[in-house]
Formats: sequence, C-alpha cells, structure tokens
Amino acid sequence: MTSARTQPRVRASELVGRGWLNTGGRELTLQELRGKIVLLDFWTFCCINCLHVIDELRELEARYHDVLVTIGVHSPKFVHEADPDALVAAVERYDVAHPVLDDPELVTWKAYTARAWPTLVLIDPEGYIVGHMAGEGHTPNIAAAIEQLVAEHEAKGTLHRGSGPYVPPEPTAGLLRFPAKAVTLPGGNLLVADAGHHRLVELAPDGETLVRTIGSGTRGRADGAPDVAELNEPNGLCLLPREVAEQVGYDVVVADTVNHLLRGVRLADGHVSTLAGTGEQFMVGAPDNVTPGGEPATEDYGPARRLKLSSPWDVAWSAEAGAVVVAMAGHHTLWTFDPAAGFVARLGGTMNEGLVDGELRQAWFAQPSGLSVGADGRVWLADAETSALRYVDVPAGQVRTVVGQGLFDFGHRDGAAAEALLQHPLGVAALPGGQVAVADTYNGAVRLYDPATGQVSTVATGLAEPSGLLVDDDGAHLVVVESAAHRLTRVPLPEGAAELHDGGAHRTHRPATEVAPSFTLRVVFTPPAGKKLDDRFGPSTQLSVSAGSLVAGGGTGTDLERQVTLSLGSLDGQDEQTVLSVTAKAASCDDDPAIEFPACHLAAQDWGIPVRVVEGGPEELVLNLHG
Repeated sequence: MTSARTQPRVRASELVGRGWLNTGGRELTLQELRGKIVLLDFWTFCCINCLHVIDELRELEARYHDVLVTIGVHSPKFVHEADPDALVAAVERYDVAHPVLDDPELVTWKAYTARAWPTLVLIDPEGYIVGHMAGEGHTPNIAAAIEQLVAEHEAKGTLHRGSGPYVPPEPTAGLLRFPAKAVTLPGGNLLVADAGHHRLVELAPDGETLVRTIGSGTRGRADGAPDVAELNEPNGLCLLPREVAEQVGYDVVVADTVNHLLRGVRLADGHVSTLAGTGEQFMVGAPDNVTPGGEPATEDYGPARRLKLSSPWDVAWSAEAGAVVVAMAGHHTLWTFDPAAGFVARLGGTMNEGLVDGELRQAWFAQPSGLSVGADGRVWLADAETSALRYVDVPAGQVRTVVGQGLFDFGHRDGAAAEALLQHPLGVAALPGGQVAVADTYNGAVRLYDPATGQVSTVATGLAEPSGLLVDDDGAHLVVVESAAHRLTRVPLPEGAAELHDGGAHRTHRPATEVAPSFTLRVVFTPPAGKKLDDRFGPSTQLSVSAGSLVAGGGTGTDLERQVTLSLGSLDGQDEQTVLSVTAKAASCDDDPAIEFPACHLAAQDWGIPVRVVEGGPEELVLNLHG
C-alpha cells in the first residue's frame, strides 16, 4: 500500500446504496465523517476471506476506536445475498461491529473500482483515498498507515477524536442463535453447534428440549469444563467410532471455525480440549509459511497442535482414511486428522480456489463447507463457493463433481445432474439408500441427488438458510439445521418422485468490464515496505488465466503480463458476458543484503472479473496485487 504522502490525491466517492445497518436508522455521508480516518471494507457474506477480514479488523477497530471509522460496503455475489433481510441476519450472525452500507446494485463497488472480495479502501480525514488493496492479511500495513495519518492530521488540526456512528442491533433472543450443524449422539440426543452463542447445545430427540450446554457462551478458546470452556463460532461436529473414542478419551470432534482449531468433547462430563491448530490462521504467503525461496511451506503433514489451520468448517469420520476428514474452508482444501496419532495431513486441494476435478492432491475446491460419508465410503462434499456437490474416492485419490458449474454460476434448477444448479450449499447428508441430500443454503431448500438416476430434485423449500442435515432415527425424515430461523426442523423424505423445480440460472451480479477481443492483462505487484521481488531460486511470480470463451492467453506462466484473446459473439453466459478468472502470486523478501536469512512473503490473489468483449474496447486490463 502506498503511503499517504506519496499517493495521488484522489477524492473519495460518496457512499450510495439501498440503506444502512448498525447506524440506528441514520444515513451516513463521507462529509459528516471528515476528521476521521475511514476504512471501507467491500465484502459479501458468502466469502470466507471477507469473514476473515471482519475478524482481523476487530483488534484494529478497538485500538483506534476514537480516530477510525470502519464501514462495511456489502456487495453481493449471490442472489440471496441481495435480500435485505438476509443481510440483516448476516450482520448479526458475524457480529459485524461497524456501520454497513447495503449496496445491492454495486453502485459504490463500481465507484471505487473494486474487482475482488474483499477489497479495502483507506480514506484520510480530509476525504482523500490513501490506500486500495484486495484480499486479507493487510491489517499490519493498515495499522502503520493509520499511525502515519494520525500524526500527520493531528499536526494539521484535521483529525477529530471521539466516538463513531456505530449503533449495535438488538440481539436475537432464544435457545439457539444461528446454529450451524448437528449430530446424533448415542441414545438419540442431538448435539448442536450453536455458532451464534459460541457453544454447543445438547437437545433431547425432539430437537427442542434443552439437556445441557457445553461452552461458556463467550467468544474465546479456553479448554476445560463445560461452564468455562470457550469456542468461537463452532460449525462441524463428528462423533468418533466408539473404539476410537475409548482410545483417545473424547467422543466428538468440533470444527471450531473462527479459532482455526479442532476441539474434542468428552461426553461423560462435557470437558473440552484442543486437538489441532495453534489458534492462529494459516495465511497463504505469510512470512512463517514460506521457504527462503518464497514458495509456500504448506507443511502437508505434522503434529496437529503445531500446524496452523484455516477456518475448518466441517468434520466427518472416514473409515477409508482411518481418520477425521476436515473441510478447510479458509484455504480451499481437505485435510485428515488422526486422533490416535495426533497428526494432521493434507488430503486434497492446492489452496487455489475453483472447480477442478481429477487427482485429489491437484484438485481445486472453493470453501468446502459440508461433509458426509456414504455407506460405500465416498466422502460427499458441499463445495459452497462453486455451488457444487462433489465426492471424494479416498482409496483412488480422486474427486468428481456431480452438480456444479464453477465459481460464478448458480441457481435453483432440478433435473439431470449435469444441468442442475445449487446456490451456495453448506450441508450434505449421505442417505442409507444411496441418495444424497444437500442443504441448498442460499436457495432455502433441501435438494436430493440420486446416483442411480443421475437426477436432482427438491425435497423442501421456504427454509431459512439450512446449513446442516442429518437423517432422523426413523429413516423417513431429515433433521435440518435451519440456521437463520435459529431452530432444528424435521423434513419428510419423499416416498416416491420428489418435486422438480426450475428457478432458472444466475451468474454473479457485478458490472462487466469492457475489453477488446484481444487485450493485455497486466498484474502490477507492489511489494510490502522493505521488501523486493525474490528471484534467487527462480521466477518469483506466477499468473494463471482461464475463461469460458478463451481463445488464447490461458494457462499458467511466470510473467505477470499476458496477451489474452476472447471470442466475440460466442460468449458463455448471460448478456454476452464471460468471467475472466485470474490468479496471481508474487514472492518478495527483505531488501537488505546484510540479512543472511531474509524473511519472505508470498502475496496471492484470485479475481473473477465479468468482462464484455466489445470491438474497439479497451486493450489493457490492469489488476493490482499488494504484498
């Protein structure tokens, strides 16, 4: 990020949208925020990287509470995210403690030329833009910039200290608050990940009667007895086989998502212990995650308590793997956790976000968020950001997609699996008869895939963000974790043919960037302060390009500049648009020859840019990659 003193003085555009949240009903303007440092956070609530940034900013907001005003600009990707009620729920669900502008038409997104989720824009007390960056992990640089701005504008008399415009919403009352997943315990009780209350809740088989709670209800990561243990937005739950539980001394593995941990729960007394993770997020490209040459040091295998995790979202026991499979949503991978050995290992995924099948270690995933193991050993997977249902054949080391088109195509359409569409599913359940139920979260539906017929149908609609599923003991019902309704709901499984639904197809709603049929794609890399490109061990940069209408310029190479040619008149998608998928990486190290072992950093960013090919359109597209 360029310093405030050298950045060209560009006046920040006014904030325009449908309405405001967390302001007590007031509309805010940049004019009334003059004298404050303003940080705009362009986010969408489906995006795991955006959720990481919300958590990163908490400490920053507390430290600079009297000079900094953070404003979340919600810029939706999915149709469901443009629903104002869904946004209200998301702001409460994720404890967003700053004002939020609802920008469903992406007016402000476009004004600030945002092209990726998340994007952060820093504005000085006089209303000028002094920083613009995409991705997560920027808080150290932002803090340094704030310190500089505070000193500069206090000296000029243009900094006004005092409280900001944030007004917290009224909290939701009830036993459950945004529950995420559930599992059936021996004896028939249900254990629910009560994510919004940062605890686990054990309910009687009716799904309503409270038996006990595990966790203090305070956001944290303390181990211990059920009344003192702390969790942080827990999601997935996995009941271990009895013989494994007896060996290791706990019964349930919990994906403690925001803590970046796996936790163990002993059912006999509710004691909570930490099983895997350090409590710090694995950041792709962080200084302690790269080799001296700048390559990612992913540490594919090692002692579970010594490796960093990244937003584990669900867990499931796989007899084929002899371990717990972990859906690591934070960096788009699958891992295994061996309870007996106390080791974790990467099972699949490259940390690139997308939809690529085939060899498991080279496959691409996108926020894997739901797991279920079938009777045949297949690990079924709800891959949220690609709106996909996929399965893993563990012995063969292969992954296959049965429903889903990619990162930017979604909808509610039944029929042949190859043509069917989902919208950001978070849960999946393999049924005893071989069928697979999907919690089609953003469609508010439960869907059913039948491998025997290759057909997808709809079991239930009108649900409030279903995020988890399990088969009821009677085998005739599903227990649905209806997250945004704060409850468990029973849905009957169809005895005959289920309903077929066609709600059409959608593509990510963002303004298209016009380009010429052949144009130069240029990624400009800005190393962090005090660092330079590191080419001691070979090329320090990488660029990958793909698109449905790509004629030339695709694939992966080391040059951050590429001539790209797209077809004109045969584009894939709506309104003659196509999505240009770009992934860029750049390694930089300390720029000091006196340092024998310089600290290195790998910057990485994915863009999915809707483009419209126009004769005579711009012949250059420039993207910025910040270190």
